[in-house]
Amino acid sequence: MTPSRAAAVLAAQTLADDGRFLETLRARVAIATESQNAERLPDLYRYLHDEIGPAVAKMGFDYRVVDNPIAGGGPFLIATRIEDAALPTILGYGHGDVVRGIPAQWREGLDPWTITVEGERWYGRGTADNKSQHAIWLAALGEVLAARGSLGFNAKFIVETSEEIGSVGLDLLLEAEAEALSCDLLLASDGPRMLRDKVDIKLGNRGAYAFDLSVKLREGSRHSGHWGGVLEDPGLILAHALASITTPRGRILIDDWLPKSVPPRVTAALQAIHVDPSDPTLIMPEDWGEARLSRGEKMYGWTSFIVLAYVTGTPEKPINGVQPEAYARCQLRYTVDVDEARFMPALREHLDRHGFHQVEITNLPLNRFPAWRTDPDNPWVDRVLDSIAATIGYAPTLMPNSSGGLPSEIFARHLNCPVIWIPHSYGGCKQHGPDEHVLQPLMREGLGIMAGLFWDLGARDDG
Repeated sequence: MTPSRAAAVLAAQTLADDGRFLETLRARVAIATESQNAERLPDLYRYLHDEIGPAVAKMGFDYRVVDNPIAGGGPFLIATRIEDAALPTILGYGHGDVVRGIPAQWREGLDPWTITVEGERWYGRGTADNKSQHAIWLAALGEVLAARGSLGFNAKFIVETSEEIGSVGLDLLLEAEAEALSCDLLLASDGPRMLRDKVDIKLGNRGAYAFDLSVKLREGSRHSGHWGGVLEDPGLILAHALASITTPRGRILIDDWLPKSVPPRVTAALQAIHVDPSDPTLIMPEDWGEARLSRGEKMYGWTSFIVLAYVTGTPEKPINGVQPEAYARCQLRYTVDVDEARFMPALREHLDRHGFHQVEITNLPLNRFPAWRTDPDNPWVDRVLDSIAATIGYAPTLMPNSSGGLPSEIFARHLNCPVIWIPHSYGGCKQHGPDEHVLQPLMREGLGIMAGLFWDLGARDDG
């Protein structure tokens, strides 16, 4: 019987129907790959050696596990299957590490390291971020290989285990392994869809940039009865400094943090989307932030400023004293339409102009992803869109970039390739929090989408 695209798609979808994909995911979630916990480093190696390595070897990949070039970072797995040097090469990416399990915060009856099935929901740490998503990539690839006997393209795959701590070592690894990982397209999955029931693809990510603001005026606190109203209060000084950065409704007042212009095709795409938080408790006032923009533009096409933490004194045990110092950790999310190099100089100029000379800025160059966006007119984009449409029966939403951080820029810079993300999770999956889960229908659909796409990427005249 002549192999067919439809048969490969159905075979991949059946993995989610008959429990085989669930069992694969069970084994991978059971390995507690918390990269934020240094004691879990052996588990990061075990995940690659015991789970990913055998899976790629079964499909004819050569693979190796590489130590992280930065001490404390988790290892990498690099796998390669070359069918013909003249064929295009597709690189897949995933991360095997997860955030802390925090089991005490999960609902009764749920455990982060054991998948619990309730209806269409599969609960477990890493189900959404990112173990199911790269498991879909590999499983779909395997079904196409089984149906056709070959892929029709060269395939490479990299799994890191430090993504949740800022992809420590990935930049250096790609610099050293650029030739081994050279490709025509990076095709990967991470993050949630914008809408649960509609497929989208993303061409990059907003950047994440963290920094600290601090005020230190003296050593030790002083009696508030004697010195309150006389000594400067660093908590108040820092509060006013932070308040000067935005309006009371969150609109950023530092011009160099904002895009000067956004490409028309990007604006048009963002204005056409509907943002669904999949959580009725999340209230998004229209007047918060840049009120003239749509929610889609705010989330995917603009800069956001957030105070992640603010501390003065000892909040758990306040004392009657004028405190000596105050500290805030802040974060910017931004697009490629903004010059990152101006972030800290512009902030310093702003604070000085408003009289906040006592506020010190500490840049945090680690644990962040630069912004990146693949050109929407790149021919690979339409090729991917057309394939997905052929599988699901409608045109997927084209997103210029995700709202969160991904290592798109690092891959594009070192490998000079377009980057396309196809997420298989949804906004209500609770990744990074208690009760993380994926939905079985999205797993099934994702397996079919990726099988159809891999089939099309290797198709010649075989249907």
